[in-house]
Amino acid sequence: MFSHIMVGANDIEASKRFYDAALGALGIPPGTRDDKGRVFYITPTGIFAITKPIDGAKASAANGGTVGFAADSPEKAKAWHAAGVANGGTNIEEPPGVRTGGMGPLFLAYLRDPAGNKICALHRMAR
Repeated sequence: MFSHIMVGANDIEASKRFYDAALGALGIPPGTRDDKGRVFYITPTGIFAITKPIDGAKASAANGGTVGFAADSPEKAKAWHAAGVANGGTNIEEPPGVRTGGMGPLFLAYLRDPAGNKICALHRMAR
């Protein structure tokens, strides 16, 4: 459904360090820079990118927005969360764990990245 997701970052180095660690825990290779200084994480299932805002204004997090990364196990989602916290992320919401609802049981872990973007790792549990 999505070709890519790009979020703003005020400090590209801090954000790259954070995402290299957090996404690395999910098995995604370190991001690569383009000639404009943007950083891209390219996988067979989609692209995630970080950039300074084109308009020159300060990057800010979307209120109500969340970017979710697929984790193929609860252990990887926990590792993603731990790597993110250790590299400048902030734990938010409930601790990582299983939540139940209309979409079935999900293992969720939530963070804010160094720019304040709300992100999560999600693993769909067997019903």
